[in-house]
Amino acid sequence: MGKKNKLAELIRCCLTMISPKLNTKILYYRKLHKRLNLDHPETFNEKIQWLKFNTYWNNPVIKQCADKYRVREYLQEKGFSELLIPLIGAYDDVGEIPWDTLPERFVLKLNSGCGYNLVVTDKSRLDISRTQKTLREWMKSRYWLLTAELQYKDVKPYILIEDFLSSGTGELPVDYKFFCMNGKSKYVMACVDRGSETDVKFYFFDRDWNMMLFTDDAVDDKDRVIPKPDGLDEAFDCAEKLAQGFPFVRVDLYIVNGKIYFGELTFTPSAGMNRHLLPEADLKLGEELQL
Repeated sequence: MGKKNKLAELIRCCLTMISPKLNTKILYYRKLHKRLNLDHPETFNEKIQWLKFNTYWNNPVIKQCADKYRVREYLQEKGFSELLIPLIGAYDDVGEIPWDTLPERFVLKLNSGCGYNLVVTDKSRLDISRTQKTLREWMKSRYWLLTAELQYKDVKPYILIEDFLSSGTGELPVDYKFFCMNGKSKYVMACVDRGSETDVKFYFFDRDWNMMLFTDDAVDDKDRVIPKPDGLDEAFDCAEKLAQGFPFVRVDLYIVNGKIYFGELTFTPSAGMNRHLLPEADLKLGEELQL
């Protein structure tokens, strides 16, 4: 990371400590090129910001569910243990990870924040020393300060090691993200081309698997055929059950060979600054989210 980027991150962290709202308003303007309206929020992104500051910021259930480790207890309490990806281990000290006994394929992730994931498909090719350095950097990060996502504050960091989900094709499974508004989900976003040489792409579908022109990816490639997964209806039902009690939550699931696996619960997607949503989609989803 260059000196300019490090300085920018330091400024963002300082701004959050002084005023989370101020940092959010500045970031929102820089990313979406418009002012954030918290007094009369209309769009999806605006309403996510409103929820962040008025409902989610210090809610103990939200904090538990935003923690990728403690959310496992939440699912168990709700009777959804069968959705959990098998956990190989959870470590608060990188030096305690037993590399020799790990399987050939697994997934490393930090339990807090976004983007801290490492998929290992061949342990024999893994640079363990370099990976340990990366994991230690993850453990020291304070993601919540960068984005003012206060639900991640005070989360004790753990490195989680989970089973690698394989569909038998050698590719990473599609990540299905169910947007649940007031306990109901009308749309799912499929994240495809994960791990490929091209960037991941985002496509929204309704419950009948009609592609919605909500993103640039969909507009640019509206004829692309993405197979409807077996078990989609059941996945929508699971998402809605897990979303009960939350004004908004994005329930991330995988469907591998017809079996549903839990990914995470996300309360402020893209920190409430989702640039992938087209303006008309941002407004449409905002209209459906009742505060």
